[in-house]
Amino acid sequence: MKAESQSGKVYEVLRSKILANQVIPGSRLKEDDWAARAEVSRVSVREALNRLLGEGLLEKGARGGYFVKSMTEDRLREVREVRELLEIGALRLAGSRLTAEDIASLEVLCEDFSAMVANGYWSGACEADIRFHETLIGISRNSKLRLLYELSNIPLFHLKRGPQASQMDDYEETDREHREIVRWLKAGKPARAQEVLSRHLHRGEMAAKE
Repeated sequence: MKAESQSGKVYEVLRSKILANQVIPGSRLKEDDWAARAEVSRVSVREALNRLLGEGLLEKGARGGYFVKSMTEDRLREVREVRELLEIGALRLAGSRLTAEDIASLEVLCEDFSAMVANGYWSGACEADIRFHETLIGISRNSKLRLLYELSNIPLFHLKRGPQASQMDDYEETDREHREIVRWLKAGKPARAQEVLSRHLHRGEMAAKE
């Protein structure tokens, strides 16, 4: 495998884990550890880490090393504000573009999320949550909006802020809110779906601060 593709492989794995909060904020990402896990060279890992550093997902430690960027109250607010602009904007754009297939896809993702939670697969639940919100962006049928969303590297709210980041326990609320968003979209009332989505994002921000 070429060095460039090795670096890209590590980048995609780490990026997805960071955005899904599967790597605890504040934790150090060691080059040798990830080189062994991904079976690539340390140079490839370093290139991936530098790319993530440039995108604002990592930060350098006082004595060197790469650390997952911690969630401050200001950063949580900024994440919520950006998600609100992009995701609610996506629902506004969806309008008449929404199809039965879109609704079916969202319903399947709701079932996936419920199943993961019921079986205690928290990482799988996080991934299903990410896919749900990515699908909300996708139903806008706006490639520029989707690109903005992807480039923004927006993490979801799954860990509580603090020195000992812990998993949030709001899965039932998340499941209920996701399903309510889909019900309003299915009923042809996107404005009501937008209201629920806004409450969903604000609640997630507040829960992460507790």
